[in-house]
Amino acid sequence: MRRTRTRLGRGLGALIATATAAVGLAATPAAATPAASGQTVQPGQPCTAADLGTRHPIIKTSEVAPTITHFKGWYVTEGSTGNQSVSTNTTETISVSVGLNGSVQGSFAVEALGSVGASLGLNVQVNYTHTSSTSQSISWNFRQPGYYGLYEGTKKVTGTYGSLNCNRVQQGDGSWALKWVEGPDTGSYTTYTTLEEGAVRCQDKVPANSIMAKAQGLLDCGSAIATAKHEAGPVPSAKADAAKKAAAKTTARDAAEKAAAKKTSGSTAVSRAAQSFTCDPGFYKIGVPDRSLYWTGPLLAADGVRLRPSTIFSGNLDQWLLCNKVEHNGVIEATLVNHRSQWCLTVPEQNAANEGAALQTAPCAEDDLQRFYIYRDVPGSSKIGVQNKYTGSMMGHDRYADGEFIRQYSSGRQDGTGTYNLTAV
Repeated sequence: MRRTRTRLGRGLGALIATATAAVGLAATPAAATPAASGQTVQPGQPCTAADLGTRHPIIKTSEVAPTITHFKGWYVTEGSTGNQSVSTNTTETISVSVGLNGSVQGSFAVEALGSVGASLGLNVQVNYTHTSSTSQSISWNFRQPGYYGLYEGTKKVTGTYGSLNCNRVQQGDGSWALKWVEGPDTGSYTTYTTLEEGAVRCQDKVPANSIMAKAQGLLDCGSAIATAKHEAGPVPSAKADAAKKAAAKTTARDAAEKAAAKKTSGSTAVSRAAQSFTCDPGFYKIGVPDRSLYWTGPLLAADGVRLRPSTIFSGNLDQWLLCNKVEHNGVIEATLVNHRSQWCLTVPEQNAANEGAALQTAPCAEDDLQRFYIYRDVPGSSKIGVQNKYTGSMMGHDRYADGEFIRQYSSGRQDGTGTYNLTAV
């Protein structure tokens, strides 16, 4: 009775990363392992100025663990064998997520999960989906009487990722070059493999670290309950009761990330915050390469930051201070304060998880939504790429047009429209 069958979960999407090996060849559970293979680009490879506004994921660690999503202990007595349909209890729900989104949005998340699947040799879910939080019915042909565990399970895949960004690197001979480097941005991901359902008994010999072995562990094998004679029906085990109470359990976001998004408001506090910053002595314009459009601070707080021609009527709306600068391995981190409003460039908190969210200015606060990484071209060039610290997304625009919003894109704009000029006024 160790026969199982696998299937895609009910309601799951069809987009799955290409597998290069069988699921059974996965890394052992609870073993966090480096997963560098399967990357689109590799650290140290050359890049161009058009890549400054883009990024790619690098998988840092991966952990694969058998997980039971639905379970029910079931007695089969003489005379009650044959086909039966058993309603199982939810033990755990698993959602596919990358970073703070709690879902899968944008090309970066899809690329990251694709890299996970390729590096581990697993078929993993790469579109947003989750295992069911409702009771599942499993039909099984019981050929022998006994004490069974009916289960639905998967291999839960979790780990951490980093961000590969294009930035200038000084070489051994003193010259400079643009290369893919690991940036400061990091995060975590969760996904799972194809769902498997089946039935297992205490006396069955099952592979170690398998989904079936995980289900067998819920049977209380060797206990008085397991060995006692019972009528056909559900098993009154303590683990089954505990599993029922754990229904609808979902993956929680990192509490520290949530706390980081808390923002203060009020123009009086803002003025004091902006004035307390330590800023570069001069102002900058941040513009489209080789063109005359620049970011302009909005006249209304609810409006977004837009591309507009820099003219004599622009005043200082298109001028920015780089404040509270620090540097991580050649990457600048700074707060950008608008000259006119004394407000800070930000990704709005309510839209932080959204691909394509428009940037705004807002009252300055100690908030990672208002902190940006700046990636630079080689010395002598003013070209840069800009990444939000909290969301990890790169800044860019959909098209070259007057009034076009500056938006965030998880992987940046691959056509080079996320590369800007940082020009001193």
